[in-house]
Amino acid sequence: MEGKLSRAAKKIVPSSIQGLSHLAQRCNAINLAEGFPDFSAPPHIKNAAISAINSDFNQYRNVQGVCDYLAKMMKERNGLDIDPLTDVAICCGQSEAFAAAIFAIIDPGDEVILFDPSYESYEGCVAMAGGVPIHVPLDPPQWTLDSSKLLGSFSERTKVVVLNSPHNPTGKVFTIGELEIIAGECCSRNCLAITDEVYEHITYDNLKHISLVSFPGMQERTILTSSLSKSFSVTGWRIGWAIAPTFLASAIKNIHVRLTDCAPAPFQEAALSALRSPPEYFESLRSDYQSKRDYIVNFLAGVGFKIEFIPQGSFFLFAELPDNCPLSDVEFVEKLILEAGVVAVPGRGFFHANLSSDEISNLPYSYQKRYIRFAFCKSDTTLTLAAEKLGKLLDAKGHLVLH
Repeated sequence: MEGKLSRAAKKIVPSSIQGLSHLAQRCNAINLAEGFPDFSAPPHIKNAAISAINSDFNQYRNVQGVCDYLAKMMKERNGLDIDPLTDVAICCGQSEAFAAAIFAIIDPGDEVILFDPSYESYEGCVAMAGGVPIHVPLDPPQWTLDSSKLLGSFSERTKVVVLNSPHNPTGKVFTIGELEIIAGECCSRNCLAITDEVYEHITYDNLKHISLVSFPGMQERTILTSSLSKSFSVTGWRIGWAIAPTFLASAIKNIHVRLTDCAPAPFQEAALSALRSPPEYFESLRSDYQSKRDYIVNFLAGVGFKIEFIPQGSFFLFAELPDNCPLSDVEFVEKLILEAGVVAVPGRGFFHANLSSDEISNLPYSYQKRYIRFAFCKSDTTLTLAAEKLGKLLDAKGHLVLH
């Protein structure tokens, strides 16, 4: 009966990240694979959700107050006027907002530019819509954007550019210069942009998140997607949004209604309490995550990983395997689970260039099997225990040894 599957379904492979998380549960291993916190969400947000449930916000519902507040935030942060009645779609997390945006604008054969490496769900959504993903590699180890590679990726079939900043998996924050190039090309070529800004509040070393939508000419051609998940440690609530020009937002809302009808009502209501958090909350969030970032950078560097790029945002570290490690990323992660009881993600799953095994083995693409993604959105206790487990694998010379 496998022949009954659609072409789109056949193209979508199981998520390696979720698979590794399930393996971590079965093996009772420390999960540094999936990007969800293992510590509590802020009490005032949880209490708001409990209050909403007890107040019977439990039926189909669209909480207009969330849209109103998002419009207010867009004005304060980006200087843009957004109509909360027509330009905001509340969805079941950023994932659904992104998928609905793709389904709203992509026809079969349309090309979608993705920066490589990239989060695994983007390509799947494009494939389900019948689009053609075009991958523009970011250059390691700083993951810089080569403008000539971007310009060479456009064609008459290019419909949209997808931008994730701060970036998963590398932790890169795109520079103003890079954003100007992307915005300029979108405007000159009359392309749309979809941004994934879920890590907008998680940046380090005094870097500020700048949205692509704020650049000249971009408001009328950008779909901004984000969510509560990362900034408020509620990845299971599934409250996200798309902010876009009315004609795009309307299409996204229509698709959303047919997919899921509405996002969870009590969590929409609680989202207002989250979004209204004082500036001190976001300052503390950045400070706490920067401490965790510094800790994981130091302990992984201490066991031999090459850390040539310190994350500028998000809560992931994309670390290169030690020079003396003969294993590939996949082999390393398998042994790491078995011998250390720690789970991370092979970097290869984030690279999507259409290369053969022989090509990946040769320069300039050999790096695609040399990176491991570690999530550090974990408690200090979890990170310390992971460091201890890795420390037990060091030989007399301080080299990480997996058998």
